Amino acid sequence: MKILLLIVLAAVALAALLLAFLFLFTWRTARRIGAAFPPTGRFVEVPGARLHVVERGEGQPVLLVHGLSGQLANFDYGMIGPLARDHRVVAVDRPGAGWSTRAPGASADLKAQADTLAALIDQLGLEKPLVVGHSLGGAIALALAAYHPERVGGLALIAPLTHPPEVVSPVFAAMAMKSAFARKLIAWTLLIPMSIRNREQVMDIVFGPDSVPEDFPTRGGGLLALRPGHFLAASEDLRGVPDSLPALLPLYGTLQVPVSILFGREDRILDYRENGEAFVARLPHARLTLVSGGHMLPVTAVDTSVAFVREAAASLAQPVTADA
Repeated sequence: MKILLLIVLAAVALAALLLAFLFLFTWRTARRIGAAFPPTGRFVEVPGARLHVVERGEGQPVLLVHGLSGQLANFDYGMIGPLARDHRVVAVDRPGAGWSTRAPGASADLKAQADTLAALIDQLGLEKPLVVGHSLGGAIALALAAYHPERVGGLALIAPLTHPPEVVSPVFAAMAMKSAFARKLIAWTLLIPMSIRNREQVMDIVFGPDSVPEDFPTRGGGLLALRPGHFLAASEDLRGVPDSLPALLPLYGTLQVPVSILFGREDRILDYRENGEAFVARLPHARLTLVSGGHMLPVTAVDTSVAFVREAAASLAQPVTADA
């Protein structure tokens, strides 16, 4: 019995030491990532959040909203520069992502995030911007147009989430865990080692069939997503979808602004039929453009994405009709 007790105590001690090592490794790595990739813009205070924004150019306003576990660097990889030549481009780290923070206890559902963007639009004096939403950012852009129609000039959605998914992609399985303790434990111990180990498989789903640019971890902001706070905020974003996206569906038919959608036919995160064609069926005046490619078009198909946004911006001067 004494030997068994000693074995159990030794196993517990080893587990505690391993967790302590993983925690210190995560803390140190997160600090190094933060120091290597500091904020590139300025901060704007809005109710429930402190938002990091990058603003460039002049002219017709364009607001860029990134997807789940992303950050504004996804757009700064190649889209912001060309668009800023003839637009006032504002890219935002959503609450908890990149360098933005979310107030403790603040909601992460779609309406709450739309309210945050509406407050940002007011703070920056953006006059009915074209809102560009990628992936989950597409659902948030739709919520913004539905709940704050007076603040939106039009929508340009790239690989958007528009309908509740039947299953969560395995890429986001850890974020979807019900236990907040388990998610926090993973964030502060296993997230970085697992991300390093499974990088190729995860990136193949997120980017495939397109290749992952070698400089995406640095230039595209990929490394910033490894920080525990970023993971936990993305988890809150994901868990806010099931309760808030179904309520948004009946409002699609009420949208009066131009809506353009760009989807990759080979997208491995969101299916264009379920989130593109199904949306157009609800809003006939929306335009769906299909191209060859995967989910990360703002990074892998910069020229196509820029041209899509410019065309959508030009359409704002045209009247919306049911048979457009």
